[in-house]
Amino acid sequence: MIRMLTGLAVADFRDRVRRPAYVVILGAAVLLGYVAVPSPDAKWMIMQVGDHRGIYNSAYVGMVTALASGLWITLGGFYIVRNSIERDRATRVGQQLAATPLRTSAYMAGKFLSNLMLLSSMLGVLALTALVMQLARGESRQVDLVALWQPFLLIALPLVAVTAALALLFESLPLLRTGLGNVVWFCAWLVIATAGQGPGLPLDGIGVNSVVKAMYADMVAQGVDVSGEFSLGLTYLDKPLELFTWDGFTPTADYVLGRVTMLLIAVAIALLPALWFGRFDPARVLQGQGRFSGMPGIADQGEDPAGVSQPAVIDEVPHLAGPSRPDVAAVLRTSPEPGPVALRMWAGEVRVLLQGVRWWWWLGAAVILVAGLSAPLDGVTRVMLPLAWIWPVLIWSRLGTQRHEHGVEGILGAYPAVRRRVAAEWGAGFALTAVVGAGPLVRLVMAAEWTGVAAWVGGAMFIPSLALALGILSRTHRLFQAIYLPLWYTVANGLPVFDYMGALRASRDMADIQPVMTVLVSAALLVMVFMTNVLRRFSRD
Repeated sequence: MIRMLTGLAVADFRDRVRRPAYVVILGAAVLLGYVAVPSPDAKWMIMQVGDHRGIYNSAYVGMVTALASGLWITLGGFYIVRNSIERDRATRVGQQLAATPLRTSAYMAGKFLSNLMLLSSMLGVLALTALVMQLARGESRQVDLVALWQPFLLIALPLVAVTAALALLFESLPLLRTGLGNVVWFCAWLVIATAGQGPGLPLDGIGVNSVVKAMYADMVAQGVDVSGEFSLGLTYLDKPLELFTWDGFTPTADYVLGRVTMLLIAVAIALLPALWFGRFDPARVLQGQGRFSGMPGIADQGEDPAGVSQPAVIDEVPHLAGPSRPDVAAVLRTSPEPGPVALRMWAGEVRVLLQGVRWWWWLGAAVILVAGLSAPLDGVTRVMLPLAWIWPVLIWSRLGTQRHEHGVEGILGAYPAVRRRVAAEWGAGFALTAVVGAGPLVRLVMAAEWTGVAAWVGGAMFIPSLALALGILSRTHRLFQAIYLPLWYTVANGLPVFDYMGALRASRDMADIQPVMTVLVSAALLVMVFMTNVLRRFSRD
């Protein structure tokens, strides 16, 4: 049984690392390691104590990189590994495994190990990147591998183990395996990343509190001012930070026991779904679909291809409507309907995009619209516009993915030109973005706030462009949700990473340039979409 379990985990891991996306994942890990140890004159910092940071020696570089990786891999890594069960279901490997003597608990354990191996490979790349960054920054050439890599084992590894287990748990629950689960995880991650740093938490929270105490102790011993607060997260700096020397901390037995306990909790969470997981039994799967067909208010987000029948999607495609799934040859012989083709294609894409959206979602959108019309001008772009442009996140994530997820790419390959299909789908996303954000737009126009109007237009173009580009490239909803939610969060909380809404224009010197930059980024994303579609079409031919 152990041999079968490990074989399943290794085979699943090998299947993942052979994919081109794995190279992108490792590249993202290297980029995170670079961001965690910025140059002394950089305008950002990941970890600081008041107006101070540690000298880039092995202990400090290892700790800041491990903490950054522990936090950000728990966010992005969740979306990366959250399709392990779904992949077996879609490829019908699960049905083959169901006919073997493999127990459900062993199957869950194998999937957990596969998730953990994938996320741990990212930690390994980050550990090597930390060594390179210490030498590259040059503030300390003395390398202590124990101090450098100890934080990855004690802090980052338990966090990614819990992430790997929770991703498996979410995927085993019918409601949370939809797009709603991705949003729920982002909210849960925010709570963990902030509240988990506090003192007195069970198992020391995310493990940072003991580190902070050790840093404060070293700063007091060096006569450094310790009145400032500890900060962990991407922070914008107005001026360079002052330096102090930190040689690391010696973990106590209780601290190590707490981290080991967290690993054991992760194993327990991973095995918990064995109590109800149907092991790809068709009778139990169909019963579950009848009770949980998708997110309440929004039809199945495509995470489970069995949750939405393919004919339901095809019936909404322009020119392909019909009571049942059409024959491809019959479709190609069908004469086009009279009228403007572009308009009919756009209307069809709107129907496809909004398929299954229920009444309470529209009620919420209407409330946001009315609130945007009546809100004070200073709260329109800082509050109401971010609220309006997070409400449809699960619908935007459908852009660029539904043809692949519902198996109609073959039919649409001989359909209208690529540029028409892409333009119609992007236009549907733009229309949705404009409708939900119409309230703030009207207020800006009434106040003659033309810079805000320009920023609004740029944002309305950027969101569907980003969703369509990520959907076309990844062919899954998760990538857009994983990238857009943190990006939206930075704007909503006043961090000037990329102010695509114009919400921070009153506090920025480049407010007049930002709308132009947003439009240019949108155009670049659309070019990427066109090129990807053309290349895929040529590869099929």
